[in-house]
Amino acid sequence: MKLHNISINNLRRRKAKMAFLTIGLAVGIATIVTLVTLTRSMSSDIERKMDEFGANILITPQSNDLSMNYGGISLGGVTFDQREIREEDLARITAIRNSRNISAVSPKVLGGVRVADRDVLLVGVNFEAELKMKQWWQIFGDAPKKDDELLLGSDAAKALNVMSGDQVEIKGERFKVAGILDQTGSQDDALLFAPLNKAQQLLGKEGRITLVEVAALCSGCPIGDMVVQIAEKLPDAKVSAIQQVVESRLHALDQFRRFSYGVAAVVVFIGALIVFVTMMGSVNERTTEIGVFRAIGFRKSHVMRIILLEALLVSLLAGLVGYGSGMGAAKLALPFIAESGKALLVWDMSVTFGSIGLAVVVGLLASLYPALHASRMDPTEALRAL
Repeated sequence: MKLHNISINNLRRRKAKMAFLTIGLAVGIATIVTLVTLTRSMSSDIERKMDEFGANILITPQSNDLSMNYGGISLGGVTFDQREIREEDLARITAIRNSRNISAVSPKVLGGVRVADRDVLLVGVNFEAELKMKQWWQIFGDAPKKDDELLLGSDAAKALNVMSGDQVEIKGERFKVAGILDQTGSQDDALLFAPLNKAQQLLGKEGRITLVEVAALCSGCPIGDMVVQIAEKLPDAKVSAIQQVVESRLHALDQFRRFSYGVAAVVVFIGALIVFVTMMGSVNERTTEIGVFRAIGFRKSHVMRIILLEALLVSLLAGLVGYGSGMGAAKLALPFIAESGKALLVWDMSVTFGSIGLAVVVGLLASLYPALHASRMDPTEALRAL
């Protein structure tokens, strides 16, 4: 009789115990697959959300300013040398080594204008880039598409007493209010937004930029390196990262990943214990059978191969069942864990083969000592049991 036939027949005779072993190991593998898949799916979802949170790199003109504030009250500043960013230099930002990590570049020009006897801060933006960066904006009406259209913050619209579709005059030119920005709770509420080129013309700053916001954030984006690279391309500008935002988001993502891996390690250990205890019990129950094998000439290696082959078959089945169950559980859990309904389940072949391979490795390692113990049994044990 061949060794693999002996292993298969043993599994058939002990269906209940082998089913318990399979389920125990499959639950461990399913837990790991669920956690890993949820982690990867949530990582993709978080990265997508991070891109919606706006800028995390700020580029401003280099200056020698002495800040004048006391007790939180700003009194202005003394400027010895004020440079400006040239619009033509913006192309250098997308030429850095890590340009693939840049999701949006939004240049801005700022200046005060007088509208209806009120002083208002005019901000010239590239609306395509600005809307991509600030996806939380809710606009009543439409975003400006022409040079003679404006977007007003909610507070600015109330102060000027205008609504979407009304006309306002700035420096003798008539502009249409294309839309009103919903309340954001930020400085955007008090601003008046215009197309970049038109704002430069109104403020007399053609070809010049006041500041540039860059949105570049994902789990693997080297923000620090990108700041250095942009600073090298724009030596006359001050480039800084909003460290608090960057570090908090990446830290939260890293903590979630570490938690998943920690739970997975505990589950693997428990699964290994289940295999070890079950296989040891099986070996002890088969003392007579193993002793007979040894008495009729089976070598120690033959006995080990029988036990390990049983463990291999059970582990393969547990790996397949665990992977299928884990992916099913992840698919059911993802809508409840994700903050938005846009999170997609990540299907990764490395998880497929990794989970099955892990089941086999855990099963064989946990069965190694029971197999070695069985191979060392004295043939006389069989005679004593008869």
